[in-house]
Amino acid sequence: MPASRTKIALSASRDIPFNKLVLSQANVRRVQAGISIEELAEDIARRTLLTALTVRPVLDENGAETGIFEVPAGGRRFKALERLVAQKRLNKTAPIPCIVRTEGIAEEDSLAENVQRVPLHPLDQFRAFETLREKGQTVDEIAAAFFVTPNVVKQRLKLAAVAPALLEAYANEEMVLDQLMAFTVSPDHERQIEVWEGLKQRYGKQPHEIRRLLTEGAVRNSDRRAKFVGIETYEGAGGVVLRDLFQPDDGGWLQDAGLLERMVADKLTAEAEAVRAEGWRWVQVEMEFPYGYTYGMRRIVGEPEPISEADQSQLDELRSEHAELEAEYAEADELPDAIDTRLGELETAIEAIEQRPLRFTAEDLAIAGAFVSIDAAGRLRIDRGFIRPEDEPVVEPELKPQPDDGADNARSSSTVTEGDDSKHPTVSIEPDPDEIDDPSAPFSDRLLTSLSAHRTMALADALANDPPMAFLAALHALTLRLFYRSGRESCVEIEPRRLSLGSHIPALADAPYAQAIEERNWRWAETLPSTSAELWQALVSLDGDSREALFAHCISLTLNAVNEPYAYRSRAIAHADQLGMSLDLDMAKAGWKPTADTYFAHVTKAQILDAVRDAKDEATADRLAGLKKPQMIAAAEDLLADSGWLPAALRTARPDGGTERSGDGVGRDGATSSVDDHDVEAASGRDTDPAEFATAAE
Repeated sequence: MPASRTKIALSASRDIPFNKLVLSQANVRRVQAGISIEELAEDIARRTLLTALTVRPVLDENGAETGIFEVPAGGRRFKALERLVAQKRLNKTAPIPCIVRTEGIAEEDSLAENVQRVPLHPLDQFRAFETLREKGQTVDEIAAAFFVTPNVVKQRLKLAAVAPALLEAYANEEMVLDQLMAFTVSPDHERQIEVWEGLKQRYGKQPHEIRRLLTEGAVRNSDRRAKFVGIETYEGAGGVVLRDLFQPDDGGWLQDAGLLERMVADKLTAEAEAVRAEGWRWVQVEMEFPYGYTYGMRRIVGEPEPISEADQSQLDELRSEHAELEAEYAEADELPDAIDTRLGELETAIEAIEQRPLRFTAEDLAIAGAFVSIDAAGRLRIDRGFIRPEDEPVVEPELKPQPDDGADNARSSSTVTEGDDSKHPTVSIEPDPDEIDDPSAPFSDRLLTSLSAHRTMALADALANDPPMAFLAALHALTLRLFYRSGRESCVEIEPRRLSLGSHIPALADAPYAQAIEERNWRWAETLPSTSAELWQALVSLDGDSREALFAHCISLTLNAVNEPYAYRSRAIAHADQLGMSLDLDMAKAGWKPTADTYFAHVTKAQILDAVRDAKDEATADRLAGLKKPQMIAAAEDLLADSGWLPAALRTARPDGGTERSGDGVGRDGATSSVDDHDVEAASGRDTDPAEFATAAE
């Protein structure tokens, strides 16, 4: 009979007592990988042995069976059974299903059992988990049965819930697992298929692009609007949150943007009504105000409500406990979790008592208003006490007292008449004081001017010899102009101008440095006295560090390094570059990031690709080259979000002539500093006198 027609005889199967089995040295598995012996033992205990052991009889010297059997294939199962016997959960004489082999080589049996085994396709596992779920098992029960975390089960169930057409594409190796995971962001099968069909003709089909397309129009949970309303409230109103179980997603995406906008508007309106009920002249409400929206307005700082005896007593106790804990653990390298938590609770409680509501007078309420908005962290923001210029009380001009009729004789029309030689003017003589009947009569204007001129020069000379006092006088003049209504109360004629940047500057209000300036300005406004008449004494009483800090803040408010096309300020911009070098300014560390608003929406596709190429590499830029501009912008935002990349206009020049770009500190193209650009501009003759131009040309 031909070999192909020979009937196959399978090896015999027997139940052999466990104590008659020993582990064979012919088992080829040496590296233990995958599920642990402990987990396998628990699985056998739960559902018994699902696969028989392959064994070979141990023969004596005469070739007769000894009753003992070696296990060359199934060693991990044998060890798991051995563990159960040791735990007295399995009888040592319990019958074990075995396939008895006598032909061939033991090592070949072991190798074949492991090599011929085909791993389960991931899709089959996803669907199997889904079947178990449909048959009533909970996520936790499935996780416990297969020794995985509940989150792994949720991920598998999420993958099994993707559109069947996409699962089929995954099974046929038309897409990879990372792409399939990206589709789990949205439960909309039609949209999933639509996105996949649109991406089929593209090179790459990156997961981040799939996620972006599926979440278009949705609002991230990290958005101020989502934080303001709250996820639970949004979901309670019927809103759907899209979640990504495979990547950090900042809490997901709120799918119904229209519902969210209505909820934001309703909540803001309700909050504004409560503020309006306080009696303000006006209340302005916006979700977000542009940077500098209070420019030109004066702000009234209210008085904190007096603290009650009970609150003061509680505050003292909290501060005392906080100080004791800090002193006790001052030398500790790391605080115990319980102590760290308690310190945080104490700080929160102390802040709640210290942040008392402000009181405003009826006169303040009659002329001032409030702004109601949402801050970058999603919290309600109420800015009270702002007075518009048109609501300012009318201030009568300061008039010099007019003398009575008797005083007219004390005044002389003192004039200086130039003769033929202007170096020898003729000066009219003041009347003799003895001729004036009233000794208390005022000085003439001319004399008063003359005397005060002498005093001015002497005062200026004295001030020049007292740098600390000169610093204080300059600080007084700056603070008057920047924090109060008028600067006429200082004899030091410094005229600071605070730069006003309108709403046309994208994303400026949310920038960390802009927020830092506003917070610092508000802290100083609260610290300074309510009236300008008290300012000088308040500045005198400040310590040196506080004066310097206030001076630096005032100077910072006057800085203008805005490069506007119609303003010929090349020298000023060059000075800003020098100042940036001296301050070692790094815009990436300061918090600037390339986004659609701050950069990508305002440049060409070629410039976007150049930015990606600069921050990443040529291959990454090539993958984006075929995208339309909106998709290219979104992809570039994701790629460069935390790269530290900066456009040339934001790179700070170094003293050695290089420029700073980002994380590696060196630009790809060795972009020149903006100082060099301004030098070229100056050499072209704009904003430069002829002598300077000649020097530049040489």
